[in-house]
Amino acid sequence: MTYKEIDRNDVIAGLSEFFDIKELVCGHTYKKFGVNSWQFLDAYALAWLLLMRTEILNAPMFINGGSYSQRGLRCNMCDIVKGKTATYLGGHVLGKAFDVTVKGMTAEEARKKIKAFANDHPEKCPSPLRLEGGVSWLHFDVIPQWNVTQLVYEFKA
Repeated sequence: MTYKEIDRNDVIAGLSEFFDIKELVCGHTYKKFGVNSWQFLDAYALAWLLLMRTEILNAPMFINGGSYSQRGLRCNMCDIVKGKTATYLGGHVLGKAFDVTVKGMTAEEARKKIKAFANDHPEKCPSPLRLEGGVSWLHFDVIPQWNVTQLVYEFKA
């Protein structure tokens, strides 16, 4: 599977039209690092987020804010993480995953659109992508999946 060359600064500039960094990271991270929190987010995850927002889903997307938290980067102080009793190396703690609510569509509709786009326009996809199936939110991450050759891979947690 190939990874496209991307300009991280261009991606962040594009995302800044739609998201404030505090929507993409936990409150602990934002409180300590502020706008510098961008440094902890994977460039390919950000590139996918921008592509989904501008071309694939082309709809407002909500990560953190309001009643939502811990849906982007999670640090060791976040309740979801600090409560773990076993090793936890999920995409959220690595800055490679987002849980998203898309305005006007279900998570399943969003997953179908993403898969169709990847099938029709693989050249526009920045990297392989994992989608969590069977959940009511859109989870995506860019964790490399061992022995998977699909551009977009759906998994069940």
